[in-house]
This record gives sequence, C-alpha cells and structure tokens, in this order.
Amino acid sequence: MTIRRLPEHLINRIAAGEVVERPASALKELVENAIDAGARAIHVSLAGGGTGRIEIADDGCGMTAGEMRLAVERHATSKLVGDDLESIATLGFRGEALPSIASVAALTIESRPADGEGWRIRVDNGRMVADEPAAAPPGTRVTVENLFAQVPARRKFLRSERAELGACVDVVRRLAMSRPDTGFTLVHEGRRQIAVQPGQERAVRVAALLGGELADNSIAIDFARGDLTLAGVAGLPTYNRGVADHQFLFVNGRPVKDRLLVGALRAAYQDMLARDRHPVAALFLDVPADFVDVNVHPAKTEVRFRDPGLVRGMIVGGLRAALDGAGHRSVQRPSAAALGSWVSEPFAPGSSPPSLPSRGFAFASPPAQPSVWDRPQSFAPPPMARAEPAHAPVPQTASYPLGVARGQVRNTYIVAEAEDGLVIVDQHAAHERLVLERMRRAMADGGVSSQALLLPEVVELDEAACDRLEARAAELASFGLELERFGPAAMLVRATPALLGQGDAKGLVTDLADELAAFDEALSLKERLDQVAATMACHGSVRAGRPLSVAEMNALLREMEVTPHSGQCNHGRPTWVKLGHGDIEKLFGRK
Repeated sequence: MTIRRLPEHLINRIAAGEVVERPASALKELVENAIDAGARAIHVSLAGGGTGRIEIADDGCGMTAGEMRLAVERHATSKLVGDDLESIATLGFRGEALPSIASVAALTIESRPADGEGWRIRVDNGRMVADEPAAAPPGTRVTVENLFAQVPARRKFLRSERAELGACVDVVRRLAMSRPDTGFTLVHEGRRQIAVQPGQERAVRVAALLGGELADNSIAIDFARGDLTLAGVAGLPTYNRGVADHQFLFVNGRPVKDRLLVGALRAAYQDMLARDRHPVAALFLDVPADFVDVNVHPAKTEVRFRDPGLVRGMIVGGLRAALDGAGHRSVQRPSAAALGSWVSEPFAPGSSPPSLPSRGFAFASPPAQPSVWDRPQSFAPPPMARAEPAHAPVPQTASYPLGVARGQVRNTYIVAEAEDGLVIVDQHAAHERLVLERMRRAMADGGVSSQALLLPEVVELDEAACDRLEARAAELASFGLELERFGPAAMLVRATPALLGQGDAKGLVTDLADELAAFDEALSLKERLDQVAATMACHGSVRAGRPLSVAEMNALLREMEVTPHSGQCNHGRPTWVKLGHGDIEKLFGRK
C-alpha cells in the first residue's frame, strides 16, 4: 500500500469533521472568537436552525487584511503566547475553526480595527473567491452560509431545524452565562431567542437566562479551597428536572460537559433526589491555569485536572455545605398546574348541589328554606379531615417559619397556619427525611442503637438475595439491623434499629435485598450506607393515614425547621408547600 500526502482540501474536511459536527459547533467557535477579541456586544442571527445561515457581529478589536488572510489558514492563531500550552487563558487557541468551517460552507469575514480600514474575504468550500476592501464598522462580522451543502453525507445526518436551533440556543446561553460582562443577542429568522445586557452580576445573568423561578428556588454557592474557588447557584433538591439539560458547568470561564464534574454534581445530590431526577445548577470553577489541561478534546468540552480527587471533593463538599445551610427550604409555591386545579363553581338556586363521594352516611337535613330548599336533601359526608381542640394557648405563627398546626387532612397532610400563608405538609415524606437525618447523626456518633426483637423473625428470600445480605451484615449491623443466615434461603432478624420502633422487619429486609441487587456494585461504601439509611428511614417514618394529635403535628413542624434538607424527602419530592395569602386571595377573586 502506497503512502501519500493528503491534499489540502481533504485535510481541511477531515479537520472539519472533528471541529464542525453541526451548526451549533460552528457557532460555538465563532462566538468564542468574538469573546476572545474583547467584544462587549455580540449579535447572532440564524436562519434554518443554523444550516441556512449563521451570522455573528461583534464590537471587538477587529482584524487587518493580513490578519484575516492568516486567520483562514490552518493552525494560525493570535491566542497563544510563545509555545506555552500549559497556561491558556483564551477560549480558542488551535487555529482550526475558521479554515475548517470554510472547507464545508461559504464563509465571509468583514472586519475593521478601530484605527484601520475595513476588509472582506470570502472562502467558498475551501476556495478563496473574494479578498477586497469593504465598508465595515469597527469589529468583525462573520457569516456562514449553506453549511455542508457540498457534503451531503454530513448534511443528511443533521437533525430537524428545531433540534439544531435548540442546540444553537444552548451554546449561546452557556457562553452568555460565562461572560456576564458581555451583552448577547440571538435572533432566529426575526424572532429573538436570547437578549441579555452587558455588565450584569453573575447571579442576575444566570437568572436572566434560566428564568426567575431558579432565583426563588436556589441557593448561592461560594466556596474556596486553596487556589480553587467554586461559585454559582444550585437549585434546591425539590426544584429538579427529568433530564440533565439544566446543568451548566464552567472551568475558568469555559463551558464544559465534563464527566468528572457531572459526576460530582450528581454525588452532591445523591440522597436527595430520585434516581430519574436531575439537579439544576450553574457552577463556576476557577483554578490556576497550570492545574487544568483544556487541550484534551477537539471541541474543548472536556478538561483534565492535575488532581481530579481534589476537584471532586471540593464540588461535593461545597454543594453539601450550601445545601445543609438551606435547612427546611423547599419549593415554596405549589406548581401552576396544582393551583389551576382549584376551581370555583357557582351554585345557583334551583340547581342540584354538587355531589361528593358517599361514605355511607349523610348530613342532617337543613332547615326549611324557600324554593328548592324546602324539601329534604341527601348530601354526601364532609371530607376526611380533623381538627383537635386546643387545651393550651395557641402559639404565635410569627415565631415559626412553618407555622402552627390547625388540623389534618385524610390523616396524611398536616395543615398549618404561618404568618404569610397556609402550609401543607406531607407527614410521611417529612418524617422520612427526619428519620434519615437522625440515623446519619447516630452513625456519626458511633452507630445506630439496636432494639432486640422478643422473638427473632425469619424472612424467606431467594438464595442470591440472602448471599447479598450476608455479605453486608457488618454494615447493616452498624445501622442497628442484626441479621443472621438461616438456611440457604432465609435470614433471621434478631434486632432492628431503635430509631425505627416496631416496624415491618420483613418488608425492611426485603427492600434492602432489592436495593443491594440493583445498586450494590455501582455505589461506593458511603453511597451504599446512605442508600441503606434511606431505605430504613422510609420504613421507620410516620405512614400516610395515621392520625396525629395537634401536639404531634407541631412537634413534627418544629423538628423540620431545625433539620437539614427537611424541605425534601429522600427521593427529592417536596415535604411541604405554602399557599401564600396572595394565592388564597386570587382563588377567591379578591386580587
């Protein structure tokens, strides 16, 4: 087989395959160039989701005619000082973006330095077709048209226009989030998608790009360890998503999608979210330039750290500290869908009263009334709710963030009155979190106390499940659960955690066996212990359907107020919601 040199146009197309996967890839490179040029305002205009046209105009430093000619040659860059690849302070530096894009599209560059003349060059699929003076404002305008028009094999793998537009919007959003000192505008076929002003504070920029909801349901992150700093905002565990598309991670101002950082973010929320839910966060990690290698991926979306363990520990520790400080906070308002389900139906004289599910008894007949009310009516019973007379002075609501208990609905939800509204608490979800936090404190103090069963209980399981439980018997004993093998297909329960009281030992052991089967090998020891604690807490918590006295309800509320993470259960669902006075007034048309 003969070895030969590849022609220049083929080299450029191969490079384009690494750098320009889709319109969003080209857009990312061009906007990064504008940022590196010192732009204070960047305007992006798209057509056809970016496949028809991409135009980026900036007010940066601009280029001379000679610099523009060099810019479309491979591996020509203004962003490296000398030969040092260890201290890269710019977003782009390889010098491959413009020639790669020009090899698979029609690329036009118009630019003028503040004290120079304007110039235009145009390269059409690798062929220079224009190199001439042009009237241009200070800065640079780059236009990419008909991306992959002459590479049909690449074009047919593009997704729909809407999907490509979504990827472009995501790119600009991430870059705009990383540079609050720069203004960004993104327009698609006349419709504005993004518009943020320059000079914003970081938190204000994040809120402007992600919506005001995050500002109300997040905590600020500000953490340092040596030369490393971590800042940004992280959503409360109850403010989560079904996919991980609202996680924005930055290293030294560079947007990345690094597996180490994503894994650390997930680990920080590990016992606060269900496995199919994902946290919302915008995290900015700043490290010394020689601590990170950004030259490990063609698209520069992954990085390599000199000490990855330090970075992971810092992210997990910083987020944990901030989430611990959130206390009992949760998503404060019911969802819009939940509020919309409240209905107010007029009841006109002469119409039948609204029906309610019967429970086998009826109200007494009302007093005689005119019209249709002068005949006996049969009504459904009242809703399942209860209140208890207070035998002591009612506490002042202003003293307690979660208010004071006023009653219980369906023996499941505690209704409390707070100074600023009505609080509804899911008693099972709340107590589940409280039990988990008690178990953690007990573990930190040396272990969970056990309570011996009067008669050991035999739990029959398949042999594989028994093997898993037997292998983890020592870990389970530290939680107060004492198990012994009882033949090939059974376990003997001698003691259960004292914190759980008289629970369902069989159900607990069965669930633990299932958890170990699903996640034992994938989790670290600490994560396994957290999973065991969460499963035990679920079995030891107040169940839905259990009547509580007013004293018990208030005791639960007070413990929630001083317990970390009590705003969400062990699966990331809210333990309480608040219906503010304003919301109640809206329901009754008062506002």
